[in-house]
Amino acid sequence: MRNPLPPVPTSLLDIEVAGDLRRGAPVARLVTAPADDVESEPLEIGGVRITGKAGDVQTVPAGEARWIAGLGNGEPKQYRKAGAALVRAVNAGLADDVDHGGKAFRVVQLVLPEEASGEHVTELALGLLLGGYKFKVTGEDAAPSVRTVRLVAHDRAVPTFTELVSRASVLAASTALTRDLANTPSNIKTPAWLADTAARVAGPRVEVAIRDEKWLTAQGFGGVLAVGGGSSRPPRLIEMTYKPSGAAKHLLLVGKGITFDTGGLSIKPADGMHLMRTDMAGGAAVIAAIRGIAALELPVRVTALVPAAENHVSGSAYRPGDIVRHYGGKTTEVGNTDAEGRMVLADALVYGIRRFNPDLVVDAATLTGAMKVSLGLRTGGLFATDSDLAASVVEAGARVGEAWWRMPLTEDYAENVRGEFGDVRQTPAGPGGITAALFLREFTAGLPWAHLDIAGPARSEKNYDDVVPGATGFAARTLVELAASLA
Repeated sequence: MRNPLPPVPTSLLDIEVAGDLRRGAPVARLVTAPADDVESEPLEIGGVRITGKAGDVQTVPAGEARWIAGLGNGEPKQYRKAGAALVRAVNAGLADDVDHGGKAFRVVQLVLPEEASGEHVTELALGLLLGGYKFKVTGEDAAPSVRTVRLVAHDRAVPTFTELVSRASVLAASTALTRDLANTPSNIKTPAWLADTAARVAGPRVEVAIRDEKWLTAQGFGGVLAVGGGSSRPPRLIEMTYKPSGAAKHLLLVGKGITFDTGGLSIKPADGMHLMRTDMAGGAAVIAAIRGIAALELPVRVTALVPAAENHVSGSAYRPGDIVRHYGGKTTEVGNTDAEGRMVLADALVYGIRRFNPDLVVDAATLTGAMKVSLGLRTGGLFATDSDLAASVVEAGARVGEAWWRMPLTEDYAENVRGEFGDVRQTPAGPGGITAALFLREFTAGLPWAHLDIAGPARSEKNYDDVVPGATGFAARTLVELAASLA
């Protein structure tokens, strides 16, 4: 019986860069919108009025180009939006051709504007690669889709653009793998499945060790064991290492790997619980990021840890009021079993810092609903103990199309984290995103540390830019680019 689960990782389309058009393959063009202060006649092609609005793709019945995609004002980010919208339109056109008995085309050519720079081409490639992403568990054959996009540029630009497209392809693959892992339904995605999949896709330069529940018990990972204790599917710690020769920096990445979150005994409302298959999106981003970092052969050492557990309801589930002893000995008073992410991250942070002695620490997690309220659904929350590291994260995100906003680690709330019956409180009073970050800070040993709360942008219900409904893959590209900046 054929496994209906889509292949992980997803195969993305190929992008070639060429100096001329090829006969027989359909053509698309990019146009900018006229400036608001410029009077001009509307552009018409084949009787179709072309708006040039970013993301608008129009099919023209006659002429050299079949599709005209708008670039808006031509800023780099508009190229990403145009590329994503174009590949969706091309795939729709391909499906329509096949439905009407036509021959399926697999290559489309896209003529680059003369003013397109390397930054524009990088953004365009990300849009083309990710805009057509689909994840569907089905027994039906996959819908036809375009397999190759030829970017047509001036001959002198071909080598440079080819190199940039190659790098963008690695970034896009990191995003797509994050989406794959987060979208996989939780009846398949157990902690063991996530660990085994991470080992399978890691690549030849990444070493992977999978720690089971017996090892976790022997080592004293009390947070991971408490959260995973309510499930019949035991937890895992995924340990991935990339050690290039001559690396001057060592970056520790830690990602929340809750493969499904019922909330435990502090159970969530039924509405929206189905989305909790993506509660390991931070862990997925970390797995995908170290794979991408190794693929680019960046000269920075990276260790990635993903504590994976299922937060379930049963007679063996942990309880509000419990006191849990973490790896390293620190104890936590449990206030709400739905604040499980910080419990598993605390163990992994201490273990990673003590075991590997990194220079910098970054964790990523769908941690708090408070960040969705504070920053909405398209911006990640950034907390950091080091301003240089915070700036590096923001700048890395900006270069790859992911927005971050630095939030305060307000010391006025730090005392709230102090415990009465244990060392720290799991859910101290105060603003939820800030107090969660202050809790995690207790486990970072004073190292330069950044906490990425991606509860808002980790999933989407609609298309925008290169994003499609479901898991977005947010944070993976930022982590790869951050490692590149450290190198």
